[in-house]
Amino acid sequence: VKFAKIGALSPDGSRPFDAGANGFVMGEGCVALVLRRLADAERDGQRIYAVIRAVGGSSDGKGKGITAPNPEGQTRAVKRAWELAGLSPRTLGLIEAHGTSTRVGDAAEAEALARIFGDLGLAPRSVGLGSVKSQIGHLKSAAGAAGLLKAVLALHHKVLPPTINVRQPNPSIPFDRLPFFLV
Repeated sequence: VKFAKIGALSPDGSRPFDAGANGFVMGEGCVALVLRRLADAERDGQRIYAVIRAVGGSSDGKGKGITAPNPEGQTRAVKRAWELAGLSPRTLGLIEAHGTSTRVGDAAEAEALARIFGDLGLAPRSVGLGSVKSQIGHLKSAAGAAGLLKAVLALHHKVLPPTINVRQPNPSIPFDRLPFFLV
């Protein structure tokens, strides 16, 4: 009821990063991930789908509202993760974004990503950008785990999974000047 009252729910579908994005769709689901220390998984001969090298966090702090996240907080979280991981951003091939399908929220997230990766010399349209919410909706407390699972399976299968329902990219996001393309 609260999301409906503030206009956050889409009446006709989830379209992350699309010009017609008009809110998110509630989804239902859960994700179970088995996390082990790499050395233990290798010792036990287990199939390893991915290695989590680092986790970065922050708070959006005070922003314009729940559907308009603060790019400052998002930028800090992603920068922290990259720095802790010790990886070059030039190795980046896919970003599984939060991508809620709110016009302002998607643009704020793209702005944060542009602050981090925009000036690193990455070729325009060289990094895939997507959001699992276009397929299954927003799982609320399980949303991050669903995105992580999608990214892990993308790595494992060497596939860039599509973000569906995108007809025209959000005009507030300058994809022609950014290293991102919508998968």
